[in-house]
Amino acid sequence: MSFSQFGDKFTQNSGISRLMEDMGEGLRTPGTIMLGGGNPAQIPAMNDYFQQLLAQMLSEGKLTEALCNYDGPRGKAVLLEALAGMLREEFGWPVTAKNIALTNGSQSAFFYLFNLFAGRRADGSKKRVLFPLAPEYLGYADAGLDEGLFVAAKPNIELLPEGQFKYHVDFEHLPLQEDIGLICVSRPTNPTGNVITDDELRQLDALAQQRQIPLLIDNAYGIPFPGIIFSDVRPLWNPNVILCMSLSKLGLPGARCGIVVADESTIDAISNMNGIISLAPGSVGPAMACEMVKRGDLLRLSETVIKPFYQEKVARTLAIIRRHIPEERCLIHKPEGAIFLWLWFRDLPVSTEVLYQRLKARGVLMVPGHFFFPGLEQAWPHTHQCMRMNYVPDDAQIEQAVAILAEELELIWQS
Repeated sequence: MSFSQFGDKFTQNSGISRLMEDMGEGLRTPGTIMLGGGNPAQIPAMNDYFQQLLAQMLSEGKLTEALCNYDGPRGKAVLLEALAGMLREEFGWPVTAKNIALTNGSQSAFFYLFNLFAGRRADGSKKRVLFPLAPEYLGYADAGLDEGLFVAAKPNIELLPEGQFKYHVDFEHLPLQEDIGLICVSRPTNPTGNVITDDELRQLDALAQQRQIPLLIDNAYGIPFPGIIFSDVRPLWNPNVILCMSLSKLGLPGARCGIVVADESTIDAISNMNGIISLAPGSVGPAMACEMVKRGDLLRLSETVIKPFYQEKVARTLAIIRRHIPEERCLIHKPEGAIFLWLWFRDLPVSTEVLYQRLKARGVLMVPGHFFFPGLEQAWPHTHQCMRMNYVPDDAQIEQAVAILAEELELIWQS
């Protein structure tokens, strides 16, 4: 049996596939410490809230209604209206329900958008997606129908006190050639927790508008929800910006609900693609989100429950790492948001792929850094010196895992 070109591309091994396989295997293996996946924390207050909300929705018939009916291809209309009203009120953005569409998770939205604005054109030309600040989310890497769809720029690195560092956009060396059809940046960034500054975001928006191409902002962890962002920054939207949000990091990854805010022509395109590929987005997550918006709970819980939980958790995790691993062995990207820490083993004599295999053999799952540089065309040793760790597990598990990491680093340096 042979596949088409599409089949050959989307059945090959990929970083995101290996990550999900590791997650599945780890969950089935007793004792495995899962620091590699992207599952959000089980925050007790949020779980209690979701259970109470679902019970009320069930008693009022709203849950049954969501389960037993299709929504339209743009998603649940009442949620689109509620979100548009919230964004107008909160930020003054000139959006209506016609500027919003839902998808079955953000990953679906990225697949749609990358291939809408990049790839082969009718005239035979080819457009690409620019990631102006690598490292970036590994789930982007294989989301293009065409090979070579992505190009990335290396960052400037600012060394900070207390063994931390921060990436910045290198505007002097951005590869903004004529073949760029879309600029994409995540804020906060998976894997690093980096938050590009307001000034950097405005500069990227200006560059996109000058070239009449969209700026796609992946806002899965950001403002206004779920609010896992620790820097004092403002969100951005205008008709040239495509803003992607998600319910996953509220604590609802199983709901598979992505939210796209864009100009009406882009939203119409998303709607058509939804209809062809999946008929309509799922309904249960949007029904829950609609109730949360109507009750004023979505932004309130993001600010008073979710953000403080992660801010306190990352502080404890930093302290654990520094108890076991000194600054000269491991630099840490300044944690400004998201649910990961990005570790830089600057003088490590082996690649982090080797370190990943050694940790996996001892029951600790992290993710080697080279997967997070989609589109970076030049070799760069830094890509093999970093690892991503999820800081969501409980403190005792993180302490155990970091102790094992410290032991493996010591063994590597001694060998």
